[in-house]
Amino acid sequence: MQELRDSTSLKGRGWGWVALSELVGQNFAMPRVPPVMTDRARELRNNATDAERTIWRLIAPHRPRFTRQLVVGNYTVDLACREAKLAVEFDGSQHVDSTYDLERTAFLEGLGWRVIRFWNAEVAENPGGVAEAILAKVADILGPTHPQPLPSREGSLTASKRAHP
Repeated sequence: MQELRDSTSLKGRGWGWVALSELVGQNFAMPRVPPVMTDRARELRNNATDAERTIWRLIAPHRPRFTRQLVVGNYTVDLACREAKLAVEFDGSQHVDSTYDLERTAFLEGLGWRVIRFWNAEVAENPGGVAEAILAKVADILGPTHPQPLPSREGSLTASKRAHP
């Protein structure tokens, strides 16, 4: 097996793929996200819609983590939870009866993703409710965050003060 000339990361060198043939001596390349898709996702993140920004502010502090403008195949998902494989789309009126959206949903579901959609107007009217629905869907997919939650007040400062006056 040949050794890679420089075993450090290829990040920042402009390589859109990893040449595994240098590592294993075979003609094999692992595809990466094409640079044009990465650039488009970055542009969408930098120019997010009001609905995307609003929901992002509400769910960003929560775990598991969410990602904005995630590239999956040839599509870009508005908001995604990788751990739950949940794709969240925020749609405006241009998405009414969209065959493109149906194709994208079928593609993502074929990869094991679950897709939920919200209208931009719905986010504007009830952002807290939309954020709650997204977090509830993640909890539904992943299950409870802890199999045995701590009893109420256990470990709290007031409980420790009561134990050691």
